Order: sequence, then C-alpha cells, then structure tokens
Amino acid sequence: MNRNNKYEKLFWSIALPGFGQILNGRIFKGILFIALEFLINIQSNFNEVILLSFHGEIDKAIQQTNYQWLMFYPCLYMFAVWDAYKDAGGGKKPFSFMPFVFSAYFVTVGLIYSPDLRIMGILLGPIWLPILSILPGVVIGLLLKKFINQRYR
Repeated sequence: MNRNNKYEKLFWSIALPGFGQILNGRIFKGILFIALEFLINIQSNFNEVILLSFHGEIDKAIQQTNYQWLMFYPCLYMFAVWDAYKDAGGGKKPFSFMPFVFSAYFVTVGLIYSPDLRIMGILLGPIWLPILSILPGVVIGLLLKKFINQRYR
C-alpha cells in the first residue's frame, strides 16, 4: 500500500472525517475529527434523517433534523477532507482549497433552504438538496481557483 497516496487519504476522509488524518499519522487530529463527526451526527439526528430521506419520507426527515447542529457538518466535513488531502501531499498549488471551501458554503446554503425549496415541484429536504449543492460549489471553487491563479501569475 502506498502511504503517500493523496487520493487514498481523500477517499478515506470522505468515508469518515478523521480516517484520512489517521492514515497520515495525525492521530490526535483524526480522533478529534471523528469525535466531532459523531457529536454532530448524534445531536443533529443525521443518520435518522439520511434513512428517512432515502426512503422518500422528506417531511419526516425535515421534522427530525436539528438544523442548529447539522449546520456545523458541511464545514467540518469539507475541512477534514481537504486537510487529509493536503497533509498527504495534495493541494500544493495556490488556492487548491477553493473547491472544498465553496462546496462547504454551497452545502450549508442548501441545508438552510432545504425545508422549503422545491425543484421542479419536488421537496428535496436536508439530504438531497445539500448533496446537489456540492456540484456548483466544486465548479465555482475550481473556476475561482483557475481565475485567481491566472490573474496573479
């Protein structure tokens, strides 16, 4: 197994924030991310909300969601993914953090509007709308990174 594989660390961190840090040898940071992930997950009822959303029970998912806690999740999650990737040798180019930052921002905004926003008449709720919000976050982050790097070369 290649210990320096930045994509391996990135994908393990996507699976569970903190795993990438542990693989990078940052044990304390990894345990801290895992503990924060569990705290936010439990306090926000996140697993129940995911289960209800996957079963199409969006109204119940919205009722079960503790938005005060779940609002912390996107930033923690994206920061942990970026941090694992960076520590494994990725993200050496300037502004490589931009797609992660804008993904966290757009997912948070998607979460804010998730109880009310309908797309083509469909209420997506606190799981599907934030997931769909990742794509514009990544695209805008990549475009801004490219623009800034070209402008200040």
